[in-house]
Amino acid sequence: MAAKKELGIEDLPGVGAATSEKLILGGFDNLMAIAVATPGELTDASGVTETAARKMIQAARSMMDMGFQSGNDVFEKRKKVIKISTGSESFDQMLGGGFETGAISECFGQYGSSKTQIAHVLCVSCQVNDPDAVAVFIDTENTFRPDRIQQIATGLGLDPEETLKRIKVARAFNSDHQMLLAEKVEELIKDGNAVRLVVVDSLTAHFRAEFVGRGTLAERQQKLNKHMHTLAKIADIHNLCIYVTNQVMAKPDAFFGDPTEAIGGNIVGHNSTFRVYLRKGKKGTRVGKLIDSPNLPDSECVFEIVTEGIRDV
Repeated sequence: MAAKKELGIEDLPGVGAATSEKLILGGFDNLMAIAVATPGELTDASGVTETAARKMIQAARSMMDMGFQSGNDVFEKRKKVIKISTGSESFDQMLGGGFETGAISECFGQYGSSKTQIAHVLCVSCQVNDPDAVAVFIDTENTFRPDRIQQIATGLGLDPEETLKRIKVARAFNSDHQMLLAEKVEELIKDGNAVRLVVVDSLTAHFRAEFVGRGTLAERQQKLNKHMHTLAKIADIHNLCIYVTNQVMAKPDAFFGDPTEAIGGNIVGHNSTFRVYLRKGKKGTRVGKLIDSPNLPDSECVFEIVTEGIRDV
């Protein structure tokens, strides 16, 4: 294992100093990044032929020993998962202890259903047990509010100024910018930031605005799929929590039950590890319903928004 850890990208076949420099500039600065890349991505980044790129990928996978592992190995890896609390016991219980790292958690619902409120709470909550934790907030709809962070931090007994310093905010102005910011999270980690949470609020707003009409649907879904794969990769490699909010639409053909459906279709649904449907309840409360999880049963919780964040009713 010690020998494998010392190997770098220059140990790959056909990678000299010049190619190595181009790969690093393109974001492929370690064996894992190359092992999970496509030949086309390496060709674009370094200018090597597709055959050479395939050899590099194959060699990186051999060095990384990326074959099968036992269930015990996966179980040991799962022990490193961190649960980020929402502040509501019923909400945390529904999620098996809170929003977990190494996964994409999606909350969708109509406007005013508390998707963004939960995002703000998680940005502060991830710092409670880890004073070095950094949260990244990719803001697509101008929803980030520093004063809200200060209120929640004060309620949780944290220094509001220090809490704000450890939240990195970037405003995304279109879908390409949003995808680029997701890729730049790895640069923040390489610069020494202990990123524990990445928030994308909202995931689908730009894609929905830019790709109008059925003719552009395939292209939109393709881009959205690539974006979610990038998020899933950084979640798995760096053991961080990805929290995305999603818009909804009304299904006109639904005659019975709730006609609300999340935007993004199966692409978003399949790429999200946990899916929570949020809606308004009675007397100012909110209802969260877990509708998809790999290991938890479908369940509901009721909570309310207060100055200090989220709490049980």
